Amino acid sequence: MTSPTSVNVADLREVARRRLDPVLDSYFAGGAGDERTLRDNEAAFDAYRILPRVLRGVGTRDLRTKLFGETISMPVLVSPTAFHRLAHPDGEAGCARATAAADTIMVVSMAATTAIETIAAAAAEADRPPRLWFQLYPQPDLAFTESVVRRAEAAGCGALVVTVDSPVFGRRERDLRHGFLDLPDGLCCENMRDPETGGIRSIVMDAGLDWSRIEWLRQITRLPIVLKGILHPADAALAARHGADAVLVSNHGGRQLDGVPASIDALGAVVDAVGGQLPVLLDGGIRRGTDALTALALGAVAVGVGRPVVWGLAAAGEAGVRQVLELLRADLDRAMALAGAGSPAELTPDLIRPVVRR
Repeated sequence: MTSPTSVNVADLREVARRRLDPVLDSYFAGGAGDERTLRDNEAAFDAYRILPRVLRGVGTRDLRTKLFGETISMPVLVSPTAFHRLAHPDGEAGCARATAAADTIMVVSMAATTAIETIAAAAAEADRPPRLWFQLYPQPDLAFTESVVRRAEAAGCGALVVTVDSPVFGRRERDLRHGFLDLPDGLCCENMRDPETGGIRSIVMDAGLDWSRIEWLRQITRLPIVLKGILHPADAALAARHGADAVLVSNHGGRQLDGVPASIDALGAVVDAVGGQLPVLLDGGIRRGTDALTALALGAVAVGVGRPVVWGLAAAGEAGVRQVLELLRADLDRAMALAGAGSPAELTPDLIRPVVRR
């Protein structure tokens, strides 16, 4: 179990730091280049302030949120992160059970160390129905990509989250210094298993990826398609034209191109660009309910958390993930009450003010 002093995500991060091998802790914590974007993702929230409303009669708050016709208990999702079994033996299966118990969505990474079928079975153990989406790096081999999509569909995934910010791997210098280049023996990317040979393929980052691949995906699946890694408003506007059903404002946790804006700083322009045609989600730097509130008020319909989930796993396995999600739920609920909002729909841009430094 976690320490009773773990009263917020930052406390769990410290527990995880103590329990993880330093090389693995560095892998999960690190970013690309000089890690400017990594730092900015959290620090950027300090440039916004909440301007609360009062006397709003918010004795009862309702955090439920609808995405693609399904209602989840709160607008906080589990963003895709790789290699959960490096953090704890419970791995992705434990994360799925915790997420299902919280009645929200887990986005399963293509680079999971547990097969999507096993993750879906674990999620189904909860009292509530499992809610899984699947994160996809489209591979140059279209037949193999389609086979992965079919596995996600058969496992009951409710959407495809297509990562579009990775034409090549970002240069993660922490990993290079520590020599962390591959998974240890006994672990592999189970969702990359070749359906014909049974062997594990490497994930290929495809610099030739373009909008035609999104159109191809739209033709082969009925699942909603979420484009993850949108920062430029022009790309957000193009998404609807090419078959996307939502966009996720993200800079890959600062792990790809260093020096891009913090996710929260890119959100407003993306929301304006889609003009209500598509839902906009966000991940990157969410550590408190007030961070989530800020993003929701600025136009996101939901936010995702990645590293906090890994820290919860490292701290206490499945129970640690449950704690992360319930800490964020309680913190968001409290922040909404104090801001005078009874539901996410009542979180509007007028509640947020940028900080003017003198």
